[in-house]
Amino acid sequence: MHPNRHAIAFGSLVFLMVVIVGSILLTLWAWPQYKVYKQEMDGIAALKEAEWSKKILIEEAKAREQASLMQAKARITLAKAEGQADIERAKAAAEANRIIGESLKNNEEYLRYVWIKGLQDGKGERIYIPTEAGLPILEAGKAQN
Repeated sequence: MHPNRHAIAFGSLVFLMVVIVGSILLTLWAWPQYKVYKQEMDGIAALKEAEWSKKILIEEAKAREQASLMQAKARITLAKAEGQADIERAKAAAEANRIIGESLKNNEEYLRYVWIKGLQDGKGERIYIPTEAGLPILEAGKAQN
């Protein structure tokens, strides 16, 4: 074998050993650095996730509040509409009563007719007429059943 070949083989072996030892030393130095870096990145990720979760909760709370306000406004609007409808019904009833009242004024014959007709259409019903003392006459004119 050629002496140069031995030197090349020995040099290659030494180089390989230096590379292996250097790789081991680099790994021993880099591994703790990587663990610290990874923990820092995990912490940043957890912080970002917590911030987004907080923002989501805030937005959900705002949406619930807005929905509650809208429902309250809808209930108020509905109550106002129902109140307005009650007012309109009362106005219509008052107008009807006014018309009926006007038509019955000075119309004794019609009122007497309605009263007699009511008596004729009655089916053995008792009519109590209050007296001056405010007590009805109970025994007079009992209907025959």
